[in-house]
Amino acid sequence: MAMLPCTAAFLLLSFLQTVRIADSQSFIGINYGQVADNLPPPSATAKLLQSTSIQKVRIYGSDPAIIKALANTGIGIVIGTANGDIPGLASDPGFAKSWISTNVLPFYPASNIILVTVGNEVLTSSDQNLKNKLLPAMQNVQKALKDASLEGKIKVSTVHAMEVLGQSEPPSSGSFDPSYGDLMKGLLEFNSANGSPFAINPYPYFAYTSDTRPETLAFCLFQPNAGRMDGNTKINYMNMFDAQVDAVYSALNSMGFKNVEIVVAETGWPYKGDDNEVGASIENAKAYNGNLIAHLRSMVGTPLMPGKSVDTYLFALYDEDLKPGPGSERSFGLFKPDLTMVYDAGLSKSNQTQPPAAAPPAPAPPAATTTTSTTASTASSSKRWSVFWYVVWDFL
Repeated sequence: MAMLPCTAAFLLLSFLQTVRIADSQSFIGINYGQVADNLPPPSATAKLLQSTSIQKVRIYGSDPAIIKALANTGIGIVIGTANGDIPGLASDPGFAKSWISTNVLPFYPASNIILVTVGNEVLTSSDQNLKNKLLPAMQNVQKALKDASLEGKIKVSTVHAMEVLGQSEPPSSGSFDPSYGDLMKGLLEFNSANGSPFAINPYPYFAYTSDTRPETLAFCLFQPNAGRMDGNTKINYMNMFDAQVDAVYSALNSMGFKNVEIVVAETGWPYKGDDNEVGASIENAKAYNGNLIAHLRSMVGTPLMPGKSVDTYLFALYDEDLKPGPGSERSFGLFKPDLTMVYDAGLSKSNQTQPPAAAPPAPAPPAATTTTSTTASTASSSKRWSVFWYVVWDFL
């Protein structure tokens, strides 16, 4: 009988650990792009996802086959409107209602749609009319959800490139580019009023391509390094991801919206590239994604947001072999079309109970060498800002 209290305590601790592990997985999502001609059927992809610790999927449109395939899996689904749909959504509430009726109502709640993203990286595009129409489009989509009694169940937001930041050196001084002015303020007021996230696309990989020193690579890959000191807060940042996310947090705080949730809509590292693309390798991709996943699971958070892991959507589920641009653009996938892993980033369910490795691998040396509702994934679109950001924030 004396053993029973100890046994009960052990079982309770085991249960709490299991709950914590399961909870930590909810922060890990993945981007499911479709600019390819060799992808497996959505039904096979749904089974693949269920064999992993991935709990959320972002698609760049509203493909009904994918949404149906994910029904009754419990996986959270982010769907999106095309940038080209924004003018119509902004000017015609009826179009927004029709969009929700077509792309949400037939599937929800069996398919766990959690967020509708209106456009992708609109503010940093060159189309001023599109920028001006973005907020009205979001408002009409929000109203359509409310009319369908889905307000609060499905959120509405948009996805931003890191170029929306005008200052980020150091992270505590992060602020939005003043040229976005009232446009950004209106979007943040919308996020705050509706409890929707501020979605952003940080890519440490592109920062590394502008400064290929070994210490920079280690900083980007969550590997041992001297860190980068924020002179204002005296915080020594140990990885680029935390620094970029905290710069966004500071920008939100500077405008009075520190309570708006940050979601990382895209981040990743290519496992190969053209001969002149430094850093694109299996070793580096595995280190970045694997160490990022371990970092998220630790629930440590960032220095300015401790104890909370930011929802993060890895880029990407599969390679997209029809995407234009350099070779790296077609080499971000974590899984092959035959459903095997390109490399093991620790996403299988057998990995989720294992603690992170005590010491990350040494940095790899740089190499010398759909439908109208779909918005293409754009990993390279954040490149210019990421390069600028790292160059100006090069701490000694």
